[in-house]
Amino acid sequence: MAREERELDAWRLVSGALADLSEALQVFRPVRASRKISIFGSARTGRDEPCYGLASRAAELAVEAGFEVMTGAGGGVMEAANSGAGCSHSFGLNIDLPYEQHTNPYLSDCEGRLLFFRYFFTRKLFFLRESDALLVLPGGFGTFDELFECLTLIQTGRTPPIPLVLLAPPGDPYWEQWRQSVSAQLVERALISPEDMALMIEATSAEEAVDRIRRFYRVFHTARLDEQPMELLLHAPIPEEILSELNSDFADMLSEGAIHSGESVDDNGLLYPCLQLRLDRRKVGRLYQFIDHLNGLDLPSIAAFDRSCDRQACPVSGA
Repeated sequence: MAREERELDAWRLVSGALADLSEALQVFRPVRASRKISIFGSARTGRDEPCYGLASRAAELAVEAGFEVMTGAGGGVMEAANSGAGCSHSFGLNIDLPYEQHTNPYLSDCEGRLLFFRYFFTRKLFFLRESDALLVLPGGFGTFDELFECLTLIQTGRTPPIPLVLLAPPGDPYWEQWRQSVSAQLVERALISPEDMALMIEATSAEEAVDRIRRFYRVFHTARLDEQPMELLLHAPIPEEILSELNSDFADMLSEGAIHSGESVDDNGLLYPCLQLRLDRRKVGRLYQFIDHLNGLDLPSIAAFDRSCDRQACPVSGA
């Protein structure tokens, strides 16, 4: 390839990626405050299969709980999720492929809610950037590509903690067998930490999946990972006697020092109670266990979830 052709090829990559970013930012800027769940799964799932109905029901319940739904805009599980959420609460992040991926009928007429990406990496960026939760149903290579990308970014602290739920119908061993394989091949070989398995939650019904997502935000609001020390913004203050217990039970996840209580503001300038800590960055799985423990605490002053609330201003009540 001649130098001029290489430079042209490089410029096509840069300009295409920038176009993807610009178009997606324009679509999501007005709705950044809305809570969103990304739903992944096979494009080959038939309408008569249990996973289709499960995805549709999960999306329907997610909307009732105040979330909007994002999918890859294709068929199968994606179509089912968009059908359950409806056009006005759906977003589709489609991808240009060498063969045509048809937009499912529940998104094709949704003005301003359908995006076409040139590259998978820009598309995956927005799935995580805009998501407050991830819901993954059985799928093939593409589903696992999304799943492992999300797990990698969560494990390495490149994205704030969000719930990642693995959903399959009752009696379907898909995720159970996969988790057993991951545990046997990765945990037992010390390629990941045992706590890293806490990055994922399993569910066998749409109701359980959405309840687990809501519970993740019962006490926990968001994390500011780039702060030193890290800040966990909460929907209720932690009493001193409980803070002492937390320092005793979770000292192993700290790189130094102790967990302290305080107050901090989120990106909208709203004041929240918070916990400040210096996390050992290899212990993100342990951080998820810590968040789960916080969400199980019986604390006063946790407001009930209101559908009019957005992701910055309101908590989601636990199941």
